[in-house]
Amino acid sequence: MTIKKNIVLEKEGAKPILIDFFYNSNNKMPVIIFCHGYKGYKDWGCWDLVAKEFATNNFFFIKFNFSHNGGTVQNPIDFPDLNAFGNNNFTHELNDIERVISFISSYQNIAANIDLNNIFLIGHSRGGGICAIKASENKQIKGLISWASVSNFKIRFSEGSKEFIKWKESGVKYVENKRTKQQMPHFYQFYLDFKKNEDRYNIKTAVENLKIPFLVIHGDNDNSVLPHEGNNLHSWNKNSKFIVIKNGNHTFSSKHPWESKKLPKELKVVTDASIRFIKSCV
Repeated sequence: MTIKKNIVLEKEGAKPILIDFFYNSNNKMPVIIFCHGYKGYKDWGCWDLVAKEFATNNFFFIKFNFSHNGGTVQNPIDFPDLNAFGNNNFTHELNDIERVISFISSYQNIAANIDLNNIFLIGHSRGGGICAIKASENKQIKGLISWASVSNFKIRFSEGSKEFIKWKESGVKYVENKRTKQQMPHFYQFYLDFKKNEDRYNIKTAVENLKIPFLVIHGDNDNSVLPHEGNNLHSWNKNSKFIVIKNGNHTFSSKHPWESKKLPKELKVVTDASIRFIKSCV
């Protein structure tokens, strides 16, 4: 298996993106682009093991760090750049996916290995909502899979609440990272970016407009993004498929760090179901 980690994608005027490639064949393979969620990163927990499962099944698997996720080229795992984290927004993340697609389309070192006519997006949590919007906009995307995905960005701002008003007045709010104990900032620009593009960032509209295969996967024990959000996504697209993972929490029993060389049972079910779905599409 070929594994290439921490390829740096530079762009003038933009923050770098770190990309990983996993593949197991010299043939042209369907491309899977995996997008992490809120407070996430490409090297979290079991994501390397997931990548290897896809590569073993003859897919070209790509995972990357969103440019403003708080990691750096030197330290992609923790969150040394909290200013970047605070300045993240949905526009940055959608642009980042576009940058990754453009990069692989022109990167000669992998030209012989990738089938650009079969690009699939997988998004976890907030990344699922981002992938739904991107899949509705970019005709290169041939299929979409959401893992424990959100179905609505707007409600997460709690507009009009005391906390929201305080955020607007101060320009910043903080959320503790339970693992690192960092106070992670969210600058008010995040909301302003959303309001400026509210129609575009409507996940329901994006999902209703999808004309490509769509698989929704959600755990029945998800306390972070409640299971009804998976039901929402499925209900908005009559051609979608929906899989409920029994005893599945928000990360399907995975955690960081993950010491085992095997996927947890629930995440293995998610991964296998996703692989079968994509195989049925190509």
